[in-house]
Amino acid sequence: MKYNPLLEPYKALVPFLAELCGDNCEILLHDISMPKHSVIAIANGNQTGREVGSPFTDLAIKILKEKQYKTKDYLSNYNGRSKGKNFVSSTFFIKHEGELIGLLCVNRNMDTMNDLENALAAVKKHYNLMDVGDEVHETMDTPLGDILPRMVSDEIRAVGVSPQRMTTKEKARVIHRLMELGVHNMKGAVVEIAKQLDISEPTVYRYIKKNKAAD
Repeated sequence: MKYNPLLEPYKALVPFLAELCGDNCEILLHDISMPKHSVIAIANGNQTGREVGSPFTDLAIKILKEKQYKTKDYLSNYNGRSKGKNFVSSTFFIKHEGELIGLLCVNRNMDTMNDLENALAAVKKHYNLMDVGDEVHETMDTPLGDILPRMVSDEIRAVGVSPQRMTTKEKARVIHRLMELGVHNMKGAVVEIAKQLDISEPTVYRYIKKNKAAD
């Protein structure tokens, strides 16, 4: 597959970073001149199912459209999702004479880490070792847009099981608790709950309707 020869020196970084970061970390090199077949090098592609010749993502298209590379050299530690997996990702902008020619992307699969955090939370709860004052807290510097996702993730973490391993009853219990907190009345709540619990939005609405009927 032909690609921009200026990207050739960056190809060696793909296996290097993969070996450095481990097999739960996907590394990709994109040639932005070929959006339909942009991936020219990849390591640990099993994380998202991509391979050499795979296309751009929606974020890559957004970067090109908004020209974020004009004022930044990289984007770091943003959330991504693929095939039911949760990632923390970073993208380095490869530029030549001020123009973007490629993207070097690092996608870290966080599911194992989330499982560990959930398991630890379950153990702390079982032995009544939750942090002092954990039930009442306020984060003064949390932007309003981050409050809803955090409230949902806190309730999921309290169950001690990842959403992919939760039973129907456990998911129903999470939604019932969120309803008690009034989260379901917040704008965008159903979308956020569905995303984090890995279920459809209609399923969330059915849980909410069932809980209201039970009350």
